[in-house]
Amino acid sequence: LLQSGQHSCLAGLKTLLLNVSRAITRDVLLTFSPTAGPSKLNTTEKGKAGKIHLPREIFRSLSSQTVRVVVTVLNIQQLGMFKEVNQRARVLDNTVVGITVGESSISGLQDPVQLTFAHRQLPQGVTPQCVFWDPSKGQAGGWSSGGCVTQPGDKGTVCSCDHLTFFTLLLNPALDGSTAKALMAVATAGCGVAMAFSIFTMAFCIFIRCRFRFEETVRINLGLHVNLVGSLFLLNLAFLLNSGLSGRTHPRTCRVLGGLTHYCLLCCFTWTALEGCQLYLLFVKVLGTYIHRHLAKMCLVGWGFPVLVVGVAGVIGSYGEYSIQTKDQQVIAHLCWITSKHLLVHYITNCGYFGLIFLFNMAVFGVVTQKSCSLQGTGAVQGHRKPWKVALVAAGLFCLLGATWALAFLTYGISSTPVLYLFTILNSLQGIFIFIWLVVLYYPKTKETTGSLSYIIRQDKTTTASQ
Repeated sequence: LLQSGQHSCLAGLKTLLLNVSRAITRDVLLTFSPTAGPSKLNTTEKGKAGKIHLPREIFRSLSSQTVRVVVTVLNIQQLGMFKEVNQRARVLDNTVVGITVGESSISGLQDPVQLTFAHRQLPQGVTPQCVFWDPSKGQAGGWSSGGCVTQPGDKGTVCSCDHLTFFTLLLNPALDGSTAKALMAVATAGCGVAMAFSIFTMAFCIFIRCRFRFEETVRINLGLHVNLVGSLFLLNLAFLLNSGLSGRTHPRTCRVLGGLTHYCLLCCFTWTALEGCQLYLLFVKVLGTYIHRHLAKMCLVGWGFPVLVVGVAGVIGSYGEYSIQTKDQQVIAHLCWITSKHLLVHYITNCGYFGLIFLFNMAVFGVVTQKSCSLQGTGAVQGHRKPWKVALVAAGLFCLLGATWALAFLTYGISSTPVLYLFTILNSLQGIFIFIWLVVLYYPKTKETTGSLSYIIRQDKTTTASQ
């Protein structure tokens, strides 16, 4: 349909054919409706349909011939057309309007074509954007806003474009300016606090690992925690550098900074997965879990695997400047990150990767909780485990396994502002939570058994062996 320029008769397709003679010296005014199709301006009730304004500039070059003006109104939900890969925005009323004049391609107009998309007051949390279908974008085509200006209104949005093709109005999820600035302020302050407590946590783990005599299992756990907290420290540092330097750096430097930020994020996810794997070995495969140079092998995976992913993403040019916009299309922040043209890389390497990790870790968390409760029920740990400490261990594991990152999956849509605040605050305080958890869990203040998880594991080993 796009390449041949022919308009086939499809179910639900309505076209308006107007003969335009050489005597035309005025503009052409039309209306269109998703249900009634296109018509002349005086045949549709005012305010119920959109409007099309064709400038006389289009017809001056065609004054020596008779041409047809073709307006095509498509319901893309019924036709299954104009579907962009990984499209988050919603098409207004599932309506796409195509305009052609004659058989030639028209572009570069000084006096733009104006399309008024009629609508009620738009919901909060979305921003309208005038776009056209670009068949050369990506592998299957996509929406582009080049050459179009968006003028939002209460009862309609006016799209002024310098060419003729298929147009629509996208409703993009977006934040208002005050909320976005508040979230950026909270995230920046939280990253600074998280970095400080990450340093405290790493120093504490190294101190007690060298000061006290723990069994090998606890020493491996402490080493694992140090690496996880170290990845959180690097991620917060990369974010602060990103928000402070992006927008004023050379494009090549921005690509490097975007790759570095992506690498730190993937390291954080990978070490979260390794925490879950360690718990699986300790609580599910209780017997015969000794692995030679276990911590060194985990370090190779935790710090090495993200290098491969970022290397592949860098080869295909995924990194560059990424803009965060408000509802009124004001740019509030520039970040060096995965560009908008390569969002598929973000969905696969970040959303998909973490989604698999989260499902696995929550399954391990369920097994650990069940075994801890069963040991409490048998009385094997009475006198050693207070109820508040049991709750703290569960909350710490929940945080350690990356549950706070799962809130990112709930931050889409027009009602996501409270979730965004919760996601930003909890992830900013993750370093504090882990620090408090480790101090209460591992520091031997009394005659209680040191290394609470280790004690539960020993009890579980005894129970398993007897069975």
